[in-house]
Amino acid sequence: ISGSSSVWRLGAHSLDYGRRPLVMGIVNLTPDSFFSESRNFDPAAAADRAAQMAAAGADILDLGAESSRPGSDPVPAQEEQRRLLPALELIRRATDLPITVDTYRSDTARLALDLGCDGVNDISAGLADEAMLPLAAASGCGLVLMHMRGVPGTMQDDPRYTDVVAEVTGWLASRAAAAEAAGVDRERILVDPGIGVGKRREHNLALLAGLDRVGDGRPVLVGASHKKFIGDLTGADTADRLGGSLAAAGIALAAGCAVVRVHDVGPTVQHLEVLAAVRDNGKVPGDGR
Repeated sequence: ISGSSSVWRLGAHSLDYGRRPLVMGIVNLTPDSFFSESRNFDPAAAADRAAQMAAAGADILDLGAESSRPGSDPVPAQEEQRRLLPALELIRRATDLPITVDTYRSDTARLALDLGCDGVNDISAGLADEAMLPLAAASGCGLVLMHMRGVPGTMQDDPRYTDVVAEVTGWLASRAAAAEAAGVDRERILVDPGIGVGKRREHNLALLAGLDRVGDGRPVLVGASHKKFIGDLTGADTADRLGGSLAAAGIALAAGCAVVRVHDVGPTVQHLEVLAAVRDNGKVPGDGR
């Protein structure tokens, strides 16, 4: 990604994505996330999953307590916090890995940051809660701004774009500029084109093909893991989309993206490490060649 450093700063962490995308492991604290195998409604189960992801090589853990799958309904803030905060406490005690919280509510984000969370992954890009961008600026947390058209309950009803790459790129640039205007440091901001979120199959494919452009010089997070477009292309059920998910991660590597947000940490780390090593002419860190 030209014109920018290859470090994402979140809280006290500085993560270098110069060699390959950082792998963000998804820890769902919901009973209704689209990938049933990723649901961890019990705090202890969530902590176990987080530990497994850390052992498998995750660079970041992303905790979410409200599903944003197409057709989902919002939950009250109190319920989101009831699901999130006990699990976050357990996970924070168990690992030093950076943790982001997937929320669009500043109250939830503030409570999570107080418990040691390092970043906020906001599917509304700061539009759902006007206090979110100022909170991010004041706390020094990392911030992910995602493109989403409409709301989860109806966003897949009839999404239309004239030029999806240009429209998403421009919208993300405007939201990143708004975050900077609110005082968020540029190196703390990632943008996410929102694969599968208010997009048809052809939109998702165009965005994946245009990943090197959608950031407009800013670091990009890609979340394509197990999503419906892979099933549309291959006929695979949700649980059987690892191959397509790895393909998307490889595309993200080739495009110079900063982070891939995934359910399958171990296979993704292995996949990216091999691709990066081949790209780098077989030279791997510490091998002396």
